[in-house]
Amino acid sequence: MGESKLDAGLFIVSTPIGNLRDITFRAADTLRAADLIACEDTRMTKRLLAALEIDAALTAYHEHNAAKMRPRLIERMQRGDAVALVSDAGTPLISDPGYKLVRACHDADIPVTVLPGPSAVMAGLVLSGLPTDRFLFCGFPPSRRGARRSMLEGVAAVGATLVFFESARRLPACLVDMAEVLGAREAAVARELTKVYEEVRRGTLDILARGYEDGPPGARW
Repeated sequence: MGESKLDAGLFIVSTPIGNLRDITFRAADTLRAADLIACEDTRMTKRLLAALEIDAALTAYHEHNAAKMRPRLIERMQRGDAVALVSDAGTPLISDPGYKLVRACHDADIPVTVLPGPSAVMAGLVLSGLPTDRFLFCGFPPSRRGARRSMLEGVAAVGATLVFFESARRLPACLVDMAEVLGAREAAVARELTKVYEEVRRGTLDILARGYEDGPPGARW
């Protein structure tokens, strides 16, 4: 499909989480045809667009300016513009403020279209080897130990695979708390998904915690 004029509205566009070739034809066409692209970090999105040879107007939309930018984006769409929403990587709205923009569009009777594509949540879940019939995405655990343990205690009884995001720096401490609060349940740590050094380490939480006790992912095993 080639570039064509888009109808007014919001287009939620998934972008690669590491491997650029995971971009879909439809996503590239939409980014090329949009009147405006709203993104978390314009520098990140500019690199993606440059690789795709797309020249497009960008505006920042993130947790720090979302309240100010939402009415402006709504106004543009009401005037007839097509706005594409992207995150730095993966599917928008997952651990970002995009859902408030979608809700505002629904309230204003502005059409919303989703373009499925790359998702770190789904990629990690599928690679983990853990049950996929029921899962709960828990986002990033709190950075402070007390709050993190409280959060883990709140989901400990959930009868589903639990999916978390965590930074490499905080992972060792987080795994220790998970092992103590959640017990020696089967788990997996997935990193660098879709990239050259993609890696998944599997084992019980206590074994994984011991494996990372001397440093973050990539340091040793």
